[in-house]
Amino acid sequence: MRNLIDILDLSVEEIDELISVANDIIADPVKYSESCKGKILATLFFEPSTRTRLSFEAAMLNLGGSVLGFSEAGSSSTAKGESVADTIRTVNCYADIIAMRHPKEGAPIVASKASHIPIINAGDGGHFHPTQTLTDLLTISRHKGRLNDLTIGLCGDLKFGRTVHSLIAAFARYSGIKFVLISPEELRVPEYVKTETLDKKGIPYREVKTLEEAMPELDILYMTRIQRERFADPAEYERLKNSFVLDLEKLEHAKKDLCIMHPLPRVNEISTKVDSDPRACYFDQALCGKYIRMALILKLLAETPVPCSLDEHEEELVNKVFCDNPRCITSVEQEIDHIFHYTDKENGVCRCAYCEAQTKI
Repeated sequence: MRNLIDILDLSVEEIDELISVANDIIADPVKYSESCKGKILATLFFEPSTRTRLSFEAAMLNLGGSVLGFSEAGSSSTAKGESVADTIRTVNCYADIIAMRHPKEGAPIVASKASHIPIINAGDGGHFHPTQTLTDLLTISRHKGRLNDLTIGLCGDLKFGRTVHSLIAAFARYSGIKFVLISPEELRVPEYVKTETLDKKGIPYREVKTLEEAMPELDILYMTRIQRERFADPAEYERLKNSFVLDLEKLEHAKKDLCIMHPLPRVNEISTKVDSDPRACYFDQALCGKYIRMALILKLLAETPVPCSLDEHEEELVNKVFCDNPRCITSVEQEIDHIFHYTDKENGVCRCAYCEAQTKI
């Protein structure tokens, strides 16, 4: 692992190592205060962010390094039509490592194929958000003392929620995990996540429509917001935005040691009255994000970067099928090859290598 695009780029052992280093940083921050002296992190945020961007910047500064970058696409040459690959090749001239957020799914894959320095995916559309998952794993480890034998409730936007998809993938490798999926019908976990991760690995889960029916059994409640920016139809967003709101009344039947998490920002899905409840962990979660990103920067800078390649063990269909997902990076960068892999060759079913949209030949 020389780039971090997907949480599965990290083995369980590497995740444990990162958590251990993060805990050591928390215990003795001075020990690491000049670890990245002379190194530069570029934060390329083509989409707005508060916690992720600032925690990356704070992480590098706390390690003694420097930061450069931009916080929106309009302040970069993307506004003039520059491609992701050309932006990355340029930034390679100025930095040692890149943290990148982009609204189009698969953009970090394109970036990593053009880069000779490490690329960290800081979120690509509704696809992946691996450093948020590392943040979540550190938070759970610190609050629960374990990453196995947990019942995890995922609530809200489970269709477009990249944090949810990455968290499911990560926990699929731990033992004794059970998921309760809490969402409206329209925002359920995508079928491919259920069939290829949960069902394939035999992980028990159930889908429910209310917080109340799930609450008594949960060790972790992971709230997410209904994301306005992922909806093509504003009316659909307005109809669903208040689907789930966590308040003190709903917590009356929860476990005393429940860990309430949220990747933030929240809109109204967690009442501010919950903030004073000792089970509320979401602001500590934001702090954990800085420490785990410090550990990740140290790890990637210590390793030799290698260019990203799509899975070489899968048969590729190059420009024989075209991705029609409007959120895919191929929808805006016309010179990128459309690459698909078969998921069911007998029935002609394949998936885009960038955004994982499925189609049939």
